[in-house]
Amino acid sequence: MPTRRTQETNMAKVAFLGLGVMGAPMARHLAVKGGHDVVVYNRTAARADAWVAANGGRAARTPAAAAEDRDVVFACVGNDDDLRAVTLGSHGAFAAMGRGSIFVDHTTASADVARELAGAAHDLGIGFLDAPVSGGQAGAENGVLTVMVGGDPATFAKAEPVIAAFARAVTLMGPAGSGQLAKMVNQICIAGVVQGLSEAIHFAHRAGLDVEKVIATLSKGAAQSWQMENRWKTMDEGRFEFGFAVDWMRKDLAIVLDEARRNGASLPLTGLVDQFYADVQKMGGARWDTSSLIARLEK
Repeated sequence: MPTRRTQETNMAKVAFLGLGVMGAPMARHLAVKGGHDVVVYNRTAARADAWVAANGGRAARTPAAAAEDRDVVFACVGNDDDLRAVTLGSHGAFAAMGRGSIFVDHTTASADVARELAGAAHDLGIGFLDAPVSGGQAGAENGVLTVMVGGDPATFAKAEPVIAAFARAVTLMGPAGSGQLAKMVNQICIAGVVQGLSEAIHFAHRAGLDVEKVIATLSKGAAQSWQMENRWKTMDEGRFEFGFAVDWMRKDLAIVLDEARRNGASLPLTGLVDQFYADVQKMGGARWDTSSLIARLEK
């Protein structure tokens, strides 16, 4: 347990832009576990006020106001356009950040926007890291996210101890954009695994097998996966209120497929699963979690 003196020595002045299901607990870990001085901004101001009431710190009414005089500014927003708005837009954070400060973006966005913002930040003397995360809402709540980072090694070395407040693994993948590209690999893997698990459970149902007994056995062998361990039971029961929504997965897969068209990667399974998620949306499952792929097989 660090002493109060140690916490004060290592304390950074940080801002967090975007207090959704991921951002709010990440910001909380920065304040509580990291002991950092946190200013928060959210597009809906009431959410920022509620966060401050629960966690302390201070709420700002614009990204620029949040970013002023901060060592590190974090963001976790919806998409490329949202990210441009909080960085380069009217009252954006970049205009208020001092030279030598660092912007860390945890949004799952395109590699193009990461490179664009890295260039804009460099021109202003600001460090920039694209740092999407994996681990979902549970990982954010428990402070055990996996963070894939793109950017300059020196900037990464300064930011990594601060990011560690809500992460169990933080890895520099390469230059700007590399974090986003690594997150695309992550989403490709998840899409294929969830579809395979959906078909497996569906098959077990049709075959008259005891699904619990089958999973208990298979999870100790080569078929084991995080999705199997954590989602088989709720998939079996048709409950899909956990974690990352179908709408957001389709947003991410659109980024993946667009990048694949650019770099020539062949992703037939990813494209197919994206269309299966479109089917789930049509079934009314836009806000169901990603394990809901089984619903289109069981309908």
